[in-house]
Amino acid sequence: MHLRDKIEEDYKNAVKSKEKNKISTYRLILSGIKDLDIANRSGPSKKETNDDDVKKLIKKMIKQRNESIEAYEKNNRKDLADSELNEVKILSAYLPKQLSEEETQKICESIINQVGASSVKDMGKVMGELKKNYSDSIDFSKAGSLIKNILNNK
Repeated sequence: MHLRDKIEEDYKNAVKSKEKNKISTYRLILSGIKDLDIANRSGPSKKETNDDDVKKLIKKMIKQRNESIEAYEKNNRKDLADSELNEVKILSAYLPKQLSEEETQKICESIINQVGASSVKDMGKVMGELKKNYSDSIDFSKAGSLIKNILNNK
């Protein structure tokens, strides 16, 4: 089953069970997918929207929610932060499980050694290798800071 079909199915179930918070999140996802469809149909490289496109969209949505959560927490708006956190949980269910920080650090260290990176200037090589091999399972914002720390301490 394609990711889009699973989201549509979950949306229908949420409507039937009248779960308002889930309904609004699913509508946001489906709206984003339709925007992707339109963007992919027009322009020079016409293609069908696939699961990878949907995953990228969901990652982007999660990143936006996390930034909002930070802002709401700084301004003591726990109610809004909780709402965004709830949306992040729903969105995260459609992505592969992310590796823990310890696992990410071990992978980063091994790739740094594999590539032969010795300073922060080599960070692009390391990130490129990470994206090639672990694009679905690593949070790259965390990985970036881990790599900087490792390379700065070399």
